[in-house]
Amino acid sequence: MSQPLSILIAEDNAADRLLLSTIVSRQGHRALAASNGLEAVALFRQEQPQLVLMDALMPVMDGFEAAKRIKQLAGDALVPIIFLTSLTENEALVRCLEAGGDDFLAKPYNPVILEAKIKALDRLRRLQDTVLQQRDLIARHNEHLLTEQRVAKAVFDKVAHTGCLSAPNIRYLQSPYALFNGDLLLAAYKPSGGMHVLLGDFTGHGLPAAIGAMPLAEVFYGMTAKGYGLVDILREMNAKLKRILPVGVFCCAALVNLSFHRRVVEVWNGGLPNGHLRRADSGEVVPLVSRHLPLGVLDPASFDARFETYPVETGDRLVLVSDGVLETRNDADELFGDERLQAVFDANRQGDRLFEEIQQALTAFRGQAQDDVSMIEVCVLDETVERAELAFTDSGQASPLDWAASFEFRAQTLKRFNPLPFLLQLLLEVQGLREQGGAIYTVLAELYSNALEHGVLDLDSSLKRDAEGFSRYYRERSERLAGLEQGYVRFHLELVPQEKGGGRLLIRVEDSGKGFDLAGTLARQPSMDSLCGRGLTLISQLAARCGPSESGSGVCVEFRWPSQTS
Repeated sequence: MSQPLSILIAEDNAADRLLLSTIVSRQGHRALAASNGLEAVALFRQEQPQLVLMDALMPVMDGFEAAKRIKQLAGDALVPIIFLTSLTENEALVRCLEAGGDDFLAKPYNPVILEAKIKALDRLRRLQDTVLQQRDLIARHNEHLLTEQRVAKAVFDKVAHTGCLSAPNIRYLQSPYALFNGDLLLAAYKPSGGMHVLLGDFTGHGLPAAIGAMPLAEVFYGMTAKGYGLVDILREMNAKLKRILPVGVFCCAALVNLSFHRRVVEVWNGGLPNGHLRRADSGEVVPLVSRHLPLGVLDPASFDARFETYPVETGDRLVLVSDGVLETRNDADELFGDERLQAVFDANRQGDRLFEEIQQALTAFRGQAQDDVSMIEVCVLDETVERAELAFTDSGQASPLDWAASFEFRAQTLKRFNPLPFLLQLLLEVQGLREQGGAIYTVLAELYSNALEHGVLDLDSSLKRDAEGFSRYYRERSERLAGLEQGYVRFHLELVPQEKGGGRLLIRVEDSGKGFDLAGTLARQPSMDSLCGRGLTLISQLAARCGPSESGSGVCVEFRWPSQTS
């Protein structure tokens, strides 16, 4: 049973007004009477009735003007107006509707028809009230969701952008399709002075697509700071995403390891469009082909972390794009596509203009984005860019000062394990060594690479005299390491405190190889433009001392640090 209503009756004829009030009251409703339009508007403002019976022709203010004003006063709420009229001309009836009327009741009045119209319009009024309540509820929920998303995005941006995207050799573009960007751009300096760069594209866009970005960024930044290489970082990221993401959600990604000292770039591409390496000297564009499945698809045992290695020179540029770039559409529903992107590379004559020319091509295409759009360019510098300081969670006051340790890594471990992050974290427990963390890691990396590649694997670094030999060198390295059955690399670390404060770190590295002429190698001082033979020269420049070990087998390097109070 419907609830009683307050019904405003605006009728200038007293007899009709009394008749309508009686009919309405007998139906259980409350009747409010007005003799003209002006009284009706004033009474509506005072009583807020739910329905109006409005005579069209009245003195002082007619029903048409009164209906317009009542509709304005009602706002979003639906207050049905039934016009009471003896008018029969079509134009007059249309005028009633244009003034805000919802129905008509012709004179003389029929109580049965009036009751039916009141019930029908009351149902419509209640439906409108329900719609408004739901609208307001949705608006409150939406505002609450947006507030939560803004807070989450602020946290997300701080986590995702704590690296070195502002480095002078990096330019990037991000255009999210929604509040949250499903694409992820990460860049971080390595302790050795190079950098890791990642472009990721999660399934879909918005918050669901960005949900895996924070754990991915945590792994990327944490492991990069600890000196882990591409393979270890890739395996950990894939395992974490496989563990936490639902089926069907994954991350297409390209991970790049850029070494300024070694003049090499290592690239793993899983599911992203092909990247591009533009040579500064010749303008040649080398495709960085996607050869793997995205992160989070395969279980750890099946995941393939193999990457391609390319020699690079100063001024070479790497460009990575998400599929949102290629899938941008213009007004003719054409895709920007790989061919248009390739045409930009072909037409480019100045490497430092390449990034702007790609942006200009996208703008000229006037496409509508169908997905998150991301692009990054990384330029190879002639020396390491300035590194951010490593962050430590402890004060370093409990540093161990007098100890020695030896580690021997044998064939089965060398095939699967990178000992450098483990050793670096051990050494950086010493507060005095923390400022030299980058140099120590670089030296450890060069000593380990020399011991493994030239000692254990017996590779000839002269192979790296040109790009073709460079590729052959790393191909042979992978093959020999995969088939390694015996051999070892030993690290001997000794910390010696000094009487006046400070101390010395002695690092001795030995391997199962046949040895080499250290003094002769250092005396030759190979050109830093060469693709090989620069490692020991670099070590001698970074360390306080570099020479053969006392046993005559291996290399001994010394670092020193002053007293913290001096």
